Amino acid sequence: MKVSELKDRRIIRRPTRQFDEFGYRIYNSFEYDFPYDATYKGSERERLFAKFIDILPFFLIFFYLFKKIAIISFLYAIPCVIIAGTICEWYWGTTLGKSAFKIKVIDDFGNYPSLLLSLKRNFLCLANFWPVFIDYVPPANHTWEKEFTQMNFSMNINNKICKTYIVKENKRQKIRNLLYPQKKAVQ
Repeated sequence: MKVSELKDRRIIRRPTRQFDEFGYRIYNSFEYDFPYDATYKGSERERLFAKFIDILPFFLIFFYLFKKIAIISFLYAIPCVIIAGTICEWYWGTTLGKSAFKIKVIDDFGNYPSLLLSLKRNFLCLANFWPVFIDYVPPANHTWEKEFTQMNFSMNINNKICKTYIVKENKRQKIRNLLYPQKKAVQ
């Protein structure tokens, strides 16, 4: 079984137009299978900060040790982060920045990504820094709010292409238990 095949079964209660003899509304219950959501709220911001934490040591090494100017140090640090991130995610499932936020990278089978998958994922991380602009127009009766444009980074393009998932450390074991249920011993 794969993470992309996991389902989350939910019961939805919908009201009807009928009432019982006590005046309470009668509800119908429906069961739905939703795709399992392995991500969590706020992951884009944490991943962006984690990437900055990953790049900072390499930037400082090139800037102070090798006496390069800031832009050159930043450009030299990018391939170093890709290589170091590939090795760290393959071996430990996390990088320095991700470990600060207790984030792990898993593949579609719940394991750490392979070396080639991790390399592909880290090369595609450059596409994650393409900004996404969202225009907000408040409703007509919200006169105290003003229109604005918000810039976000879509930090999941490489995960969609590589079929990898960013999960919290404590959720990884739960996902593995869903993927590989343990058989109960017969007594």
